[in-house]
Amino acid sequence: MHTTDTVLLPTLSADSPFRFFPARVLRSERLGPSMVRITFGGPELAHFAAGGRDQSCSLFLPQPGSSAPLLPAAAGDGWFAAWRAMDPDVRAVMRSYTVREERRRRAEVDIDFALHGDAGPASRWAAAARPGDRVALLGPAVEDNKSVGFRPPPGTDWVLLCADGTALPAVAGILAWLPEGTRAEVWIEVPHPGDLRDLPTAADARITWLVREPATAPRSLLPDAVRAAEFPGGRPYAWIAGESAVVRTLRRHLVAERGLPRAQVTFSGYWRLGASEDDLRVG
Repeated sequence: MHTTDTVLLPTLSADSPFRFFPARVLRSERLGPSMVRITFGGPELAHFAAGGRDQSCSLFLPQPGSSAPLLPAAAGDGWFAAWRAMDPDVRAVMRSYTVREERRRRAEVDIDFALHGDAGPASRWAAAARPGDRVALLGPAVEDNKSVGFRPPPGTDWVLLCADGTALPAVAGILAWLPEGTRAEVWIEVPHPGDLRDLPTAADARITWLVREPATAPRSLLPDAVRAAEFPGGRPYAWIAGESAVVRTLRRHLVAERGLPRAQVTFSGYWRLGASEDDLRVG
């Protein structure tokens, strides 16, 4: 098995809003039965410029038996094709995550991981992560970047958020960002009662938690809960994230049955039942 102590990272163009950042695990904190927060640090992260809300980044993890993630030396936009061409058993594992918080002066970035036991390399890595473990991030070098999806248009009267546990970090970031007094109707589905937590916000937010314990509720509770809800008047902006099929169902309901214009609905499939992120990238 490949082993290395060196993290060689691709170089992007000087005008790119993104760049690669080498980092190490500083600490981890269990947030509940299904979530762990890992804090990454490293001098380069002082230049990591997250835009808040649902800011996403790509995280590169080492293969089992390696001490650092292996990435191609290709420069510019060719890095992704070069990464795809590498042996999947050797190249770094790439996964997308929400930036939960950054502390630029301390050169730290927090990422919350949804745990699925052994059902995926990132979940296994996060459960076993220890201080000093090496990773790489592909993230923003400027705050206003296209990896921030939550963008309410002018004239929005209230915000609707729908998410499962994988998107809980993004919901937390959005609520922390919302201006004081913003009305927000929020539905969050988690797999265990212990996953409920405080979500600080200055917004006027009504948060409904839905606990879907897989053994007793094999189907998502989100669509029925949103269908049964009475919406406030005025012009809403909706943000939906989670399992792809559930996200599509909710979007259809909001557009076709509730009459929301498509431009007022931002949606993102964070995962798909029965498929890994590698499967989705190939597809």
